Amino acid sequence: MRNLRALLLSVPLLVACRLPATNAEQGPPKAVFILLDGIPADVIERVSTPALDAIAAAGGYARAHVGGELGGPTETPTVSAPGYMSLLTGTWANKHNVRGNSNQSPNYDYWNIFRIVETVEPSRTTALFSTWLDNRTVLVGEGHPDAGGFALDHSVDGFERDTVRFPHDPASRYILAIDEHVSTQAASYIASKGPDLSWVYLQHTDDVGHAQGDGDAFDAAVQQADAQVGRIWAAVQQRQRLGEDWMIVVTTDHGRDVLTGKGHGRQSERERTTWIVTNVPTLEARFTSGQSAIVDIAPSILQHLRITVPAAVSREMEGVSFVRRSPR
Repeated sequence: MRNLRALLLSVPLLVACRLPATNAEQGPPKAVFILLDGIPADVIERVSTPALDAIAAAGGYARAHVGGELGGPTETPTVSAPGYMSLLTGTWANKHNVRGNSNQSPNYDYWNIFRIVETVEPSRTTALFSTWLDNRTVLVGEGHPDAGGFALDHSVDGFERDTVRFPHDPASRYILAIDEHVSTQAASYIASKGPDLSWVYLQHTDDVGHAQGDGDAFDAAVQQADAQVGRIWAAVQQRQRLGEDWMIVVTTDHGRDVLTGKGHGRQSERERTTWIVTNVPTLEARFTSGQSAIVDIAPSILQHLRITVPAAVSREMEGVSFVRRSPR
């Protein structure tokens, strides 16, 4: 990302000024969002990430933030599950009620992106590929009556419980093996089936961050994650050649502490500062100037999918789309 980041800073609006095709010229809209756990913006900008560079070259890269309003009612811990839930619902923790990675009690009154799509247009296909089972069973709440009782069309997860196929080791190399498997399965399914909405979650970078902090090991883990993104991006490009209109968004859930890079959860600037990469070229100035937040991702994807969010749900979303609307 380092070379492209410098280019984008020097000409921040060029990649956002291409004219979009009209809806009549586009194929069916589809989207995949990828979350790479715990990578601060300064690291993603310094380390060589050719896959992310390629996606950003088609659309844009910018810094963003998590953590809600500092000192305000929406202030949200810079912890993984609260970040995932903010991404999924377009709301902060004062609404979605997820403030940690365990003992979660999500407030399902604030609909997540999968519930919106499955409710508004149940004919759309959905998929989830995750290295953490709770993403589907707890946060998305698949099948939970309070979460709408919907079912995803396809899911690949739960491998952290398979200690035969992925034997646990103190260095958490098994998490890297699961990330490899999950990303490979995601790429294969997207290439062959082209689901309308997919989420891919990859964990290993955060494990390395906690164990090693800033340094060569963490940089290497980021490059491994970039390669995993690359196989998914290749699958998206394959689908694009079929005439489909794909949006890909890659982001992270939190930064890391400034002293060692091992911790997170507080409200320091480095812990709050994240980033977003997308292939969509029609980006609002708010995005290119680094003012977007993780809560803006779901509204942006829903706009791309041309999903009309129910008014009662839309009113509660704190995120705003960072994609410019096409002229009608």
